Amino acid sequence: MAGAGRDAPPRPAEQEYRLSVCSKLCYAIGGAPNQVAGSAAAFFLQIYLLDIAHITPFHASLVLFIGRASGAVTDPVAGFFISKSRWTKIGRLMPWMLACTPFTVVSYFFMWYLPPFVAGRVAWYLTFYCLFQALTTLFQVPYSALTMFLSTDQKERDSATAYRMTMEVLGTLIGAALQGQIVASAHVSHHCTMNLSVNTTSHFISLHDAPSFPEPLDPLSHQLEQSNFVLFCTHAADLHNHFQYLVVTILVSAAVSIPFWQKILQRFGKKCAACGISWMIPFAVMLVTIPDLILAYFVAFVSGLSIAASLLLPWSMLPDVVDNFRLQNPHRKGHETIFYSSYVFFTKMSTGIGLGISAAGLEFTGYKPGICKQSSDVILTLKILIGAVPAILIIVGLFILLFYPITEESRKETKLALEVLRRNHKSTENLDEHGEDTLV
Repeated sequence: MAGAGRDAPPRPAEQEYRLSVCSKLCYAIGGAPNQVAGSAAAFFLQIYLLDIAHITPFHASLVLFIGRASGAVTDPVAGFFISKSRWTKIGRLMPWMLACTPFTVVSYFFMWYLPPFVAGRVAWYLTFYCLFQALTTLFQVPYSALTMFLSTDQKERDSATAYRMTMEVLGTLIGAALQGQIVASAHVSHHCTMNLSVNTTSHFISLHDAPSFPEPLDPLSHQLEQSNFVLFCTHAADLHNHFQYLVVTILVSAAVSIPFWQKILQRFGKKCAACGISWMIPFAVMLVTIPDLILAYFVAFVSGLSIAASLLLPWSMLPDVVDNFRLQNPHRKGHETIFYSSYVFFTKMSTGIGLGISAAGLEFTGYKPGICKQSSDVILTLKILIGAVPAILIIVGLFILLFYPITEESRKETKLALEVLRRNHKSTENLDEHGEDTLV
């Protein structure tokens, strides 16, 4: 680990920075519960609000946008206060994670609860979705920032990130699979009832009968894909009997492919591995134009590969940015949570805007909650949201990545320069009053 004791005998640098598989697993498992809850909301909250809670698309767009925006605003605030908090016996980050967890569980439970009243449902879901987003931020920011404290070696941090992404995708798989079955049992059975009764379906979808669970944070293109995928399968592709299995296919593909992407980025570099994000574009366009069942499962598999790359790469690149900042500002410390919270802020804000616009687009084109056949304008909108919009966003993102200044060569130079700085500091200057390495 990074903070070696004062009286520890000198060890080779490689051995000092190396993490055991057990340490990586213990760190990685911590992110799974958060993803269980986040994935259920990402895939199914929109269709739940529209077809089960009977909220209009406009109000659903407000819930999704304001909820995401509240989480985004919380990120930099949380990052600032966490960076200023004092060290305790269990560290500086752990108290935040432990304190927010029980409140996150409660807010998640009520986010899926169907209240008996109708008039105040928009306010109900807006309140608890905002609380859920804010509380998950208080967990996610310190948890993700722990990566910087696990090791000073770039490869070890990348490896720990890969372990973490694998466990988080598995958590996403569990959440989507369980919630998918619950949603499917309500939505498929009652979807084509023209006068859908709220009271009839409430016992299926309300969390009175479902387990409650305690985010990547998805990039905007894949968040749009997730949020509108179930609606697309239901209304535009006649695949409503298969959407929960297609979601599971996506997530299984993502989970098993993360080690593959980890090998690719180690061997060919992170910029090269980023090209894998674009794999889903041609297949998503094919699904929109040819809504075939077999093709849908193949597209789901390829989309999982693409999602795995989009999850792993940003989080593996973020420690490089922090290292670069440390090299340029060697006497400044404790800013890890600010970097991580800033990344999550921009991710959540962009996805909040995107989800709000997509839901508002459904309102504009005439989406009617609770009916089995939507208008041709709604179907066209869903096809654009699944095919064209994510493709454009991925292409723009990859173009911007071309100007990313940190290359594999600069990473090696930064690593060597930081090692020189550490060797030049005396051990008493490297350790703060709690025995932690201040130049991790």
